[in-house]
Amino acid sequence: MRVIMLGAPGAGKGTQAQILAGKFFIPKLSTGDILRQAVEKNDDVSKKLKQIMDAGNLVPDDVVINIIANRLQEQDCQAGFILDGFPRTKAQAAALDEILDQNNINDVVVINLDVDVEELVRRISGRFNCKNCGASYNKFSKMPILEGICDQCGGFEFQHRADDNETAVRKRLDIYSQQTEPLKKFYEKKGNLLSINGKQSIEKITDEIANAIRKK
Repeated sequence: MRVIMLGAPGAGKGTQAQILAGKFFIPKLSTGDILRQAVEKNDDVSKKLKQIMDAGNLVPDDVVINIIANRLQEQDCQAGFILDGFPRTKAQAAALDEILDQNNINDVVVINLDVDVEELVRRISGRFNCKNCGASYNKFSKMPILEGICDQCGGFEFQHRADDNETAVRKRLDIYSQQTEPLKKFYEKKGNLLSINGKQSIEKITDEIANAIRKK
């Protein structure tokens, strides 16, 4: 089973990718995780990548695509994988298609979590996390069981990202929309895009995605 998760920031694609990875016993591959793993390798690519990231620059598409191509050939990906956060643009999608074709992979399902802008703004602006262990919470949907105490580590300090305010969130969503509308049309044309209502409960969304995948 090969899945690509699409969805705006706050749509819940990371949550669903994690759940599905455990459900189907396949790895969840996020761009950030893949890049961090690549940096740890002691080779020419990792050294170049570290220089780029240490300088605070965006990693060029060709570097990211090459790293992902290598990651998809590792043993744990042979039975399937879930890509979370990649591709982000039509150019990246076209490059990924070439990689998949070269590896005779033609059963990819693209899941788009559809959530309206106002709901996304509400979700993102409500996010906060434990300062000690990083556990994620939301003042609208996922508060700690005991007020002021982290469920995971028992910590008492929490923090809120400075850019998780309404103005910054709307700007990020505008950029995402500009990048991904062509990407969604790209997969619609290929016939493997499935849109799921992302405003449902986490459990309901998981069931709909799992059922859609099984039917493919």
